[in-house]
Amino acid sequence: MNPSRLVSVLVENKPGVLNRVASMIRRRGFNIDSLSVGPTEDASVSRMTIAVHVGRQQAEQATKQLSKLIDVITIEDITELRKVSHELLLIRMHAPADQRSEILDVVAVFLGRIVDIASNSMTIEITGTTEKVDNFIELMRPYRIKEVARSGAVALVRGDQAGISLADLASNGEGSAGAAVGPARAGITADTTGDI
Repeated sequence: MNPSRLVSVLVENKPGVLNRVASMIRRRGFNIDSLSVGPTEDASVSRMTIAVHVGRQQAEQATKQLSKLIDVITIEDITELRKVSHELLLIRMHAPADQRSEILDVVAVFLGRIVDIASNSMTIEITGTTEKVDNFIELMRPYRIKEVARSGAVALVRGDQAGISLADLASNGEGSAGAAVGPARAGITADTTGDI
């Protein structure tokens, strides 16, 4: 099985854009592990972070196809770049009084916090890498998980390795970041050979 690839996409913040991006990926037969989207520093632009199970060559084909969508400003496969990538987990556990101290010990090791507590359950919040979240869930299984909600990964490339940002687009004479954009600007990437 191919490892999950992480793709960062800047898109116009308009109705239907999420559906068009997800539909294009679905039509290629790729399975989306997670898709997180939210506004950026410019309210007219959103950042999507997509985790998808494909190989490198398939990821390149997918990014080329995505870059042709009119609402896509820029797209970058950030899987192999140095990045900060976190996700949020909310997990509701069966937690009778005799097991609470054990559960709280594990939560403390993972730097989590209790966000809700009832007579026989507790809801825990964990943030961190996908691997950290996966490990926490595995450790909680013996205590009986009632519900799980995960945000999916959100990621930014570290330091000077970042490809293109809204500030870069504006400083290159492309106009304001919220201006109408199209495939001509899609797929622009800066030199990513530097390291910090």
